[in-house]
Amino acid sequence: MLVWFVVLYLAVTVGIGLYASTRVHSAKDFASAGGSMPLPVVTAMVFATWFGSEAVLGIPSTFLQEGFSGIVEDPFGSFGCLMLVGLLFAKRLYRMNLLTIGDFFRNRYGNTVEGIISAVIILSYLGWIAAQMTALGVVFNVLSEGAISTTQGTMLGAVIVLFYTLCGGMLSVAFTDFLQMSVIVGGLIYLVYLVSGMAGGFDVVVAKAASENKLTFIHDTSPKGIVAFIAAALTMMLGSIPQQDVYQRVMSAKNEKVAVQGSVLGAFMYLTFCMLPIFLATAASLIDPKMVATEMGIDPQMVLPRLILDKTPLFAQIMFFGALLSAIMSTASGTLMAPSVTFVENVLKHFMPKMSDRQFVRILRFTILVAAVSTTAFALMSDASIYEMVGNAYQITLVAAVVPLFAGLFWKKATTQGALVSMVLGTVTWVARSISYTDDAFWPPQLAGLLMALLGMLIGTLAPQWVPHSSQTEAKLQTQGA
Repeated sequence: MLVWFVVLYLAVTVGIGLYASTRVHSAKDFASAGGSMPLPVVTAMVFATWFGSEAVLGIPSTFLQEGFSGIVEDPFGSFGCLMLVGLLFAKRLYRMNLLTIGDFFRNRYGNTVEGIISAVIILSYLGWIAAQMTALGVVFNVLSEGAISTTQGTMLGAVIVLFYTLCGGMLSVAFTDFLQMSVIVGGLIYLVYLVSGMAGGFDVVVAKAASENKLTFIHDTSPKGIVAFIAAALTMMLGSIPQQDVYQRVMSAKNEKVAVQGSVLGAFMYLTFCMLPIFLATAASLIDPKMVATEMGIDPQMVLPRLILDKTPLFAQIMFFGALLSAIMSTASGTLMAPSVTFVENVLKHFMPKMSDRQFVRILRFTILVAAVSTTAFALMSDASIYEMVGNAYQITLVAAVVPLFAGLFWKKATTQGALVSMVLGTVTWVARSISYTDDAFWPPQLAGLLMALLGMLIGTLAPQWVPHSSQTEAKLQTQGA
């Protein structure tokens, strides 16, 4: 019965994607939902895209092992990212009326910077999309009681997400995200109510976490421990800002006010609802401590699925797996779109400058297919956890793209040379530190890379300019950003 409910849910999702395809009339419709979405839909898109497999499976399992100190990166860093986007970036970027975040780098620094940063952004999505495909494999394996292997489930999930994303692009993402957000919110609230009663009450569960010192953010207050905490927080907080999925949600809004409000509301919803799976996982250690101990030694990500399947009625199982599939598919579809749009608009278009609207959509669909195949292959080959895949995805944008974006928007003197030196110095430092990094090292690779990127921007901009500055619309940018 549970499997049939899941099949019905997947069929409805695909049907919505097919309906969205009838509303696609231009490349802007396909790539950014036509810039017409109202506040509830934009909020749903922000929340549903970020609330993925790591929120339901990865974050709770990491919390059981390390507490709040282990999940500073996500969800707390992610919350900070969305708040910064809403309060500092959304209005400025919306006024520029660009298709991608890569277009900003082209207008501010020229084609070379645009191409390099676009490649960095595309590469950063590999881990995030792969995490969603891995989670789909796990879900289908659990639901079928092993009849579908994790590998087969990963490929099946990829095909379903790919199909409805190809049909309607960002319009499909917008419509399905709204449905999926509703399922996530309703499902998790019901499960918290049910499981809380089974565990002895809300206060008992919170007291359990507090007694195990899991509600403390920093255990190590030495200089090294504080630096590690800052590095973890900044990885998602800043590294996620120069991303196409964030920019697409800003540009899908019908006006700049909705773009700002949607980002802020989505941030609060994300942080709030990330706490609910954490609560459920903690309650599991009270309801069935033997099962939790067993799964923690095998695969901590299976604690919640096992609790729901073993200890709750059919309706609760339907709500949980509906919420889980919603979380995964909404994130997978949105993140498939982002690198694909970036590649076509900011890389391929330089080789095909006279690309028509119809050609753009056709090539974009093919690129989405390539992205789905490559990330699914990566998911099948990787042995990293879902949480690790997502966390590692943003280190490269943190060291290569964050400083040029901040400087380009908020420092009028920033030059093309400054951006290039920043990217090179930040990336080389990060790679070198990553290769030689050991647990007793003081500087985490991503924080060292970020600091060197900042130094590179200052040196490259203030030194004599050997690289011509290539800003195409500097006056316009300054006017729009005012």
